[in-house]
Amino acid sequence: MKKFRLPLILVLTFVLVLSACTTPTVQAPAEQPSEETTLVVWDQFYREEESKVIETLNAEFEAAHAGVKIERETKVLADLQMTVKLALGETDGPDIAQVNQGRSDMGALVEAGLLLPLDDYVATYSWGNVFSSSVASRNSFTSDGKTFGQGSLYGVSPTAEVVGVFYNKGIFKDNNWSVPTTFEDFETLLADVKAAGITPISFGSLDGWNAIHEYSAIQHLLVSLDYINNLTYGVNNVSFDTPENQEAARILSDWAKAGYFSEGYTGIGYDDSNNLFKAGEGAMTITGSWFAPELMTGTDQEFGFFLLPGLSGKTTMAIGGVGVPFAIRKTTEHADLAAEYLNWMISPRAAELWAQAGMVPAMALPEDSKIDTDNLFGETLLAWQTINNNNAVGHYIDWATPTFYDTLVSELQKLLGGVTTPADFTAAVEVDYANYLQERSQ
Repeated sequence: MKKFRLPLILVLTFVLVLSACTTPTVQAPAEQPSEETTLVVWDQFYREEESKVIETLNAEFEAAHAGVKIERETKVLADLQMTVKLALGETDGPDIAQVNQGRSDMGALVEAGLLLPLDDYVATYSWGNVFSSSVASRNSFTSDGKTFGQGSLYGVSPTAEVVGVFYNKGIFKDNNWSVPTTFEDFETLLADVKAAGITPISFGSLDGWNAIHEYSAIQHLLVSLDYINNLTYGVNNVSFDTPENQEAARILSDWAKAGYFSEGYTGIGYDDSNNLFKAGEGAMTITGSWFAPELMTGTDQEFGFFLLPGLSGKTTMAIGGVGVPFAIRKTTEHADLAAEYLNWMISPRAAELWAQAGMVPAMALPEDSKIDTDNLFGETLLAWQTINNNNAVGHYIDWATPTFYDTLVSELQKLLGGVTTPADFTAAVEVDYANYLQERSQ
């Protein structure tokens, strides 16, 4: 997920419609080695349920490919981001690695000539029947790494994501609270939860990136899809310093001042706040659908999920997209085999395993799927389908410039700490955005 963002452009209609068309073509193994061939794969599926899926897929890939060994290395996303560029530049670097979307990650690696364009494999494996063009565009760049959303495909994502509100069904039931249908009702609920002596939103901002989600979840209710597309892909000369973005900052600041977040949230990490929520501390938390598997095991609490509701009379748009994609090192000696591994990771079998683990797959489930959707997973899947079908899938806004993530984290810390005003916040972020647009135009 997760950060970090995080995902193509000619003013595309970014409707993340997952094609349920034909099953990806299953090719004969690209290589039939007489001696053992090792594929080195770096991924960021370090959480238990995610890791089980990858381990199963890896074992099945090895079983189907005699003489092939997967050497897996798992990293937390932040560590992966810090190390993958150097590693992909080495001759013995990973053959395959998950590379986060956006200019500062995938764009920088494309510009450095470190990633293999996947256009030939799109045709070989019929990936156009697996992903819509708008989904694929989130993993696409021109060959110089400058233009996001156009050009060649450089990665494929196995999971889909939607950011919304997880809630504790037991706490809601005990207090006769219902899922709100408007943003006004949601803010009333926050006040009621606080008055009952319960933490309204379990939240920790120590890691930085999830504060961007907290802010942007509100922002997405106030702006249009066209605006979010233009901002993220850097087109049509939009500005970040707008009344809508200031209003989102004001709402977030007001929540902090009202005590709607976990006590001491500035010193609490993302995983720690999730553990507190899972243990029953807090009525709600705002994060991505990737959190669902953790809430479906190892707890005596029952949880649900809903999209942050829109303002009265307005359609709800939500942060969403596809997960961190798998990419191939440009200098690998096993490009065809690596591509076959990518195809394996987005197969119907993979979709079934991700769904079993409670995570929304980026590809369609098999027609004969027996997955139970009468549970938390089903609620996240429904949320994804809702924004997908309503053309209401937004973006991780930190993709907008190579430095936008750091700028947003820094300025949100100031905003939440009461050091700056909403107007100061949007003005400071706009400096980063405007400078990037100017530099790119030269």
